[in-house]
Amino acid sequence: MTDKKSKEERAGQAPDKKFKVGDLAVYPAHGVGEITAIETRVVNGEKHDFYIMKVLENGMVIMIPTWNVASVGLRDIIDAKEVVKVFDVIKNRDSSGSDNQTWNRRYREYMDKIKTGSLYDVAEVFRDLFLLKLNKDLSFGERKLYDTAQALLVKELSTAKKSDEKTVLKEIEALFKEKNA
Repeated sequence: MTDKKSKEERAGQAPDKKFKVGDLAVYPAHGVGEITAIETRVVNGEKHDFYIMKVLENGMVIMIPTWNVASVGLRDIIDAKEVVKVFDVIKNRDSSGSDNQTWNRRYREYMDKIKTGSLYDVAEVFRDLFLLKLNKDLSFGERKLYDTAQALLVKELSTAKKSDEKTVLKEIEALFKEKNA
């Protein structure tokens, strides 16, 4: 059972965070986006302010109520100094025990982690699926999750490091080669 406080802490976000137009932020399961506008709309007869966010990966536009930021998990991009911690999660092979579960149970567990919005959780999913695919073929659903986790991970890390995505992907793949050598 997760309460709001622990969800906010996992997402690394203060509950009263205010974003400005032009800010980059992370929306759980969709990734890095830019706040392109803050608009007031009437919903059910009441005025509400919304962040209008354009997801960088696919151009999707999301409306997020400004009063609902914490509960949806909208958060800042990680600091450059946190990149090392994310790499440590990828390098840590001790906690990966999901390959003994059925694929659908693994899928649900991984999907829940991706939905938290925590880059650390996304890194765990990517690591576990990367290692799993070395030993056996991933199911269609697992392959989609792997691709999603990789895209979310690479986009946020490259944004945090102010680096291009190809370089970051090579760095991540090198973490797996280091461990196997």
